[in-house]
Formats: sequence, C-alpha cells, structure tokens
Amino acid sequence: MALKGIKVLELAGLAPSPFAGMILADFGAKVIRVDKPHMPTLDTMARGKRSICVDMKNPHGVQLLRKLSKQSDVLIEPFRPGVMEKLQLGPDVLMRDNPGLVYVRLSGYGQTGPYKMKAGHDINYIATSGVLSMLKRKDGKPTPPINLVADFAGGGLMAAFGVVTALLERQKSGKGQVIDANMVEGSAYVASFLFTAKQRLFSNEVGENMLDSGAPFYDTYETKDGKYVSVGAIEPKFYANLLRGLKLDQEAMPHQMDVDEWPNMKKIISDSILSYTRDELTEIFSGDDDCVMPVLTHAEAPQNSHNKYDISSSS
Repeated sequence: MALKGIKVLELAGLAPSPFAGMILADFGAKVIRVDKPHMPTLDTMARGKRSICVDMKNPHGVQLLRKLSKQSDVLIEPFRPGVMEKLQLGPDVLMRDNPGLVYVRLSGYGQTGPYKMKAGHDINYIATSGVLSMLKRKDGKPTPPINLVADFAGGGLMAAFGVVTALLERQKSGKGQVIDANMVEGSAYVASFLFTAKQRLFSNEVGENMLDSGAPFYDTYETKDGKYVSVGAIEPKFYANLLRGLKLDQEAMPHQMDVDEWPNMKKIISDSILSYTRDELTEIFSGDDDCVMPVLTHAEAPQNSHNKYDISSSS
C-alpha cells in the first residue's frame, strides 16, 4: 500500500472531502474522520476510516485537534475561508506546530476572489467554471451529470492528487504545503479537453458536435425492450461494423462525417436499433471491434461477467 504509514485527519464534510479521505484510505493511509458533536455524519464513503467526535468550539477540542495535527501528515478541511482561522486552527497555526503538515483546503470557490464566501453545490461550481454550459443536448438545457464533476472529480479526486504530490515534494524539502483544492478550478481542470479542443472538436453549437450527442455514431439509443445501448463507433472500421451489425447498407448511407446529414442518419440508426432488444444487440456486437455496449443499471453492473472477473483466475 503506497500510503501506508501516512496519517490523515479528515474534518467531516459533504461529498468531496469524504471521497478524498476514502481514496487516501484505499491506498493505505490511516484516516481519522473528525465529527462534530450532536450532528449526524452522512458519510457513505467511510471505508477504511476511523472516527472521533471533537467539539472544535470548545478550547479543549481545539487543543485536541492541534495535538492530533502535530502527529499527522495531512489535514483536510471542507469549510469556507476563515472558519479554521476563527477557531485558531488555520494553516499558520497548525503548520507552525507541524511544518511537514499537508493542509488541504477543500472549498467551492477557493480562498480568494469575490465568490469565496458564497454557498454552493456541485451544480453551481460547474456553472461558474463554464463546464455546465457544455453538458447538454441540442435545444436542451444544461444538465449536470449528477454531482460527479465538481464534488468528486474536480473536488475530492483533485484534492487527493494534490496530497500525493505534496507528500512527494515533502521528501525533498521536508516541508508541507497548503493545497487550495476548490471545485470551480478543479472542475475546469478536469474538463481541460473541452476547452483546449474547442476549435477542433467542439466548434459547432453545443449538442451538434461529435462527442456531445451530435453524431449518430456516438450516442445512446433506446432498444425494443425499453432499455438502452451505448454507441461509440468513431473510427471508420468501427462505424462500418455498426452499420453491418444493424444490416444497414453503408453505400446507401451519407458519408459518416457529413455533419448536415447527422440528424437523418441518427434517425435511421435509431429506428434500426429499436427493432432489437438490448440482449440481441449485445450478442450482435460481441466482437472485439464492436463499439456498442449495453447501458447497465446500477443493479446489473456488479453482475456483469467482465465486472465480476477475478484477475487471480487468469493464467
């Protein structure tokens, strides 16, 4: 376990900080979640963690947290700017006690700027980052992918990565760092490709490009039995296999990259897919060069033969 021996204090919060703590625990760190008294902790990502209840508004609680911080490598705090300073637990205090401490400040809008004190949730952060505007179908409204982009990818995962890089640097300098892991910048960073490829892959209106549901060969389709399949047949040979499997004549179809014909092509492919059940399509497109896969439900995914595959059973 790469992080064995690393001690982490995770101050209880919502989705991003528990996820960051869980990642560190999964890779061997000893994570202690610090709960508030008389408040239920809704942590569904407590795997591998221990917990302790500390009243940080009590001077004795403050002293206890300072003592724990002296013995820790990492502290993760999920509050708005200034909260930890008011408690006399800011980085200036705790890193004076422990110069090697990696102090993670996991917030929505960051430690600086006019929005730093604003409340918010994932949907607000990805709206501010510019990412949400790109997550929609043509003529549809922006729709967040639940709370995955800011809370988990741009928040918790980026924070955990920041911890690992800070610990790596500490081996050279012996000093910790303050990590400003805010979800606006984190979600924008995770979505770097959407910005850097704007002129090449996203030059049309949102929902009319190859990867944002505009292309007929990169989308989800409903099947005869009311289920869905995912189609990702971008490369020419994969596209040819898609049409062949659906018994569509490629010569009679418009060119794959004829953007003006994409709506018509999508209807042809949709009508064909609607004539099959999901299981029938799974069988038809079972080859290694078939980029068509069933959309599995939350309950179905763990039972899928690939997802259940045990690497120890391979020869």
